[in-house]
Amino acid sequence: MRITSATVYGIHLPLIEPFIISYHTYENMPSVILELHTDEGIIGYGEATPDEHVTGETFDGVINALTKFLLPEIIGERPFQIEAIHEKMDKLLYGNTSAKAAIDIACYDLMGKKAGVPLYDLLGGRYYEKLEVPKVLSILEPEVMAKQAKIARDEGYSSIKIKVGSDAKKDVARIQAVRSAVGPDYPLRVDANQGWVTSDQAISVIRQIEECGIDWIEQPVIAHDVDALVEVRKKTTTPVMIDEGLHSLKEMREVIGKRAADKINIKLMKCGGLYRGGQLVHIAEMAGITCQVGSMVESSIASAAGLHLATAKKAIQSHELVGPLMFSKDVARLPFTKKSIALSAQPGLGITIDLKQLQELTSKKIEVK
Repeated sequence: MRITSATVYGIHLPLIEPFIISYHTYENMPSVILELHTDEGIIGYGEATPDEHVTGETFDGVINALTKFLLPEIIGERPFQIEAIHEKMDKLLYGNTSAKAAIDIACYDLMGKKAGVPLYDLLGGRYYEKLEVPKVLSILEPEVMAKQAKIARDEGYSSIKIKVGSDAKKDVARIQAVRSAVGPDYPLRVDANQGWVTSDQAISVIRQIEECGIDWIEQPVIAHDVDALVEVRKKTTTPVMIDEGLHSLKEMREVIGKRAADKINIKLMKCGGLYRGGQLVHIAEMAGITCQVGSMVESSIASAAGLHLATAKKAIQSHELVGPLMFSKDVARLPFTKKSIALSAQPGLGITIDLKQLQELTSKKIEVK
């Protein structure tokens, strides 16, 4: 089986309500959907969800990276030769990890469909029968976040992750209000998305909320400053997770060498897809570091890919692949409940693309042959 052509769709996924984090407010999510065609008539789907604040990529930039650089050189390749494909992509373009992730995910979809097995069987087999589903809350006023958190708990969500990082003093009030609303034992995670910037500010906030019993604090300092993360971890008792500061194997080595984090957040868009994501999981496991699979708020395509990885790997102990629950329209459907999700045994990604919806959401479409 060889790749014979590709179609790139530039779309914008409408959010049910704005998604507010420390560095941006999203009214919709730009995404690039990739369709890979083969000489056997099998079609594989992938997705790139760029974030200029995290991967340095833009919507138009990803479309250009795919159509002008990567895809013309991938045409003719065998999807099963995934290591060679990654080597070729890395030689063609530095970085551009979400564009590479789109190709990687589509190749895995093709592999699974050709072999007649779900992706998790290609990634190690099903380890978890089902995955719990968290609720992610945007940055809002403390009392509003507290109310939303209580509703989410009562509806049956397994845990809550709250976004903070816009104002340190108010962030303390947000965290305390949410903890009070959900009770002392309910799983609660906090993500500053680099918003506290320096170690001094992060340490000050974390010390004020340590009595809240937070499961972990995610990316409390600016992404590139791993030394600041080391200082935060040394001077506080709340477990620390690195997210924006971890992209590739290079950062993974630094995190391990400096003992900078208790947990890592793997995002397929940051590392370049399932192949690289699997490498990060294995390295983290060797170092005694547990993992989460995160999301750039992706459609059901990339979310499915991440869920397959999370289903297959013991070291992945949480995920936040809830983008599909945040959209009013999507290009496919996943079997979410508010308590859990269990992937089917259907081949590949295990989803059916809604081609009519894909066409309706598309603002740019480019064929590559």
